[in-house]
Amino acid sequence: MSSVLFDVPGPRARLRHRLYAALTIVVVAGLIGFVLYRFAATGQFEGKKWSWLEYVNIQLSLVDALLNTLKAFGLGAVFALVFGAVFAAGQLSDHKIIRVPSMLVVELFRAVPLVVLIFVFHYGVSPGPPLYSVVLGLTLYNGSVLAEVFRAGVLSLPRGQSEAAYAVGMRKTQVMTNVLLPQAVRAMLPAIISQLVVLLKDTALGFLITYDELLDFARDIGSYFEFGRPLIPVTIVVAALYISMCLLLTWLATYLEKRSRRDKKVIELEKNPAEDVVAAAV
Repeated sequence: MSSVLFDVPGPRARLRHRLYAALTIVVVAGLIGFVLYRFAATGQFEGKKWSWLEYVNIQLSLVDALLNTLKAFGLGAVFALVFGAVFAAGQLSDHKIIRVPSMLVVELFRAVPLVVLIFVFHYGVSPGPPLYSVVLGLTLYNGSVLAEVFRAGVLSLPRGQSEAAYAVGMRKTQVMTNVLLPQAVRAMLPAIISQLVVLLKDTALGFLITYDELLDFARDIGSYFEFGRPLIPVTIVVAALYISMCLLLTWLATYLEKRSRRDKKVIELEKNPAEDVVAAAV
């Protein structure tokens, strides 16, 4: 199948690709080595700058900041997914009175920068804790993007799916919630997980309104003179935590995609067991 889509590279092309790959590895390794050298030259690996990790109170504060980040992410992700599903269905409605306002809401919150939404909710609307403003901003911005993802996923499905559902007497709402949206979610799962990764990283904007999350923790600890102002070491630890959480989300997406494919194969086997037996025998 691959040979139909493009020409199979010959010996010279394969050699050239290996050289490009080796050159890229050398360049990346050189950049990483240069960064590590500069860190060492500026004393970022000194024991004093990492001694803050030995204090139990600071460790507990780091755990609390991580939990606050996960709390904002969890609430924002759930509400954004619900928001996206509702307004995607609204944009696909046959009624203009529902479709037009849904499109306006999605386009409005998708166009406004997230940091502006957080500032508006925190300083102008919400009198509550910073968590409310962060979650509201994450919900509206990322929910609007997810609404477009869901809408594109539904429109990419074959028309026969909805026509068959209408043929058995299902209503538009039932077709959307029971037939189209579940398939669209499976089809657009990589894009959904990518947006959730963006949402996770966007929680760092909470430090602008003093929400006690990882970046706010890094700013506070990085300014301590008794540890030599370890801003870079704290940033490295926080970055490692963010990278670990993003990798976990990617692993979850891969797992769900594989499971979805496995379930689909099982359903196909149950539909035509006789043909599968013949094919296996052949």
